[in-house]
Amino acid sequence: MLLHADVIEEYRDFASYAAGDSPCFEEWALAVAEDAEVLAWLGTLPTIKRQPNLVFAAARWHGAPAPGPYDGLRRVLREQEPAVRETVMTRATQTNEAGRLATLAPVLGLVDGPLALVEVGASAGLCLFPDRYDYDWPSAGTLRGSGGPRLTARATGRLPVPTAHPDVAWRGGVDLNPLDVTDPDATAWLENLVWPEQDERRERLRAAIEVARREPPEVRRGDLFDHLPGLLGEAARHGTPVVFHSAVVAYLEEPGRERFHDLMTDLVAAGRCRWISNEGRRVLPRVSGDRDVPAGRFVTALDGVPVAHSHGHGHTIDWL
Repeated sequence: MLLHADVIEEYRDFASYAAGDSPCFEEWALAVAEDAEVLAWLGTLPTIKRQPNLVFAAARWHGAPAPGPYDGLRRVLREQEPAVRETVMTRATQTNEAGRLATLAPVLGLVDGPLALVEVGASAGLCLFPDRYDYDWPSAGTLRGSGGPRLTARATGRLPVPTAHPDVAWRGGVDLNPLDVTDPDATAWLENLVWPEQDERRERLRAAIEVARREPPEVRRGDLFDHLPGLLGEAARHGTPVVFHSAVVAYLEEPGRERFHDLMTDLVAAGRCRWISNEGRRVLPRVSGDRDVPAGRFVTALDGVPVAHSHGHGHTIDWL
């Protein structure tokens, strides 16, 4: 029952996160939390494979109609269980939401450049191009002149609106399974990860893929703990190393999260890099502290110090 309680809490949290952005996923997540059979099936998966995003994406990959009623999801989980399980086990949610750059760009503006960006959990590397977008932060300000797509995040608080785009001298990253922006299967999976009702977000993804295709970044395959030292060494040759990540550390087990926090704290203290984290409210508790973080918001922090609460897909940024 304790296992089910943890899964129920996770799916109810996700429903709060999806509220207002995907009525379909909100309904599915709340229904899963009340469905003993599906909860029991989720209990047979490894902890890091139970996330609603991944389970729902795998079911959609195998035909669950979305937007659509919960019965459609449940039918696919029951009738195509082996195929759904294989997809859950072999793929990841690697959303690579470029819209998050609208919440990361103001933080990058606080770091002296030129910048050498190192993204942990880079997926296809779509978030490694903050200099290739224009930005709107109603009601705080704008940033124009990149010639690229425009990203928007509603802002509250005294947002430090950048006066210029980040000066990016180098960009690279690491991922257990880097996605190739020239591979049709990889880009189809990325599109499948976009929530059902979010056509605008889907168009933004397609635009971000085109940006990345013009200059594919260096994304190394492997474990972040193995590759981060080498990436930092390369980054330091080009500018100020900035390690950043969004909705990635949640995929580490608890000991891995603690190890990552200790690693980044030590690297920052040694002056080897700056650190921008953008994770759910419970993912890095020593960063979030005991602050009251609204449901559905990430804690955006610089060098382990929270600076904003941000929408997970970059729709809003509430500067602290």
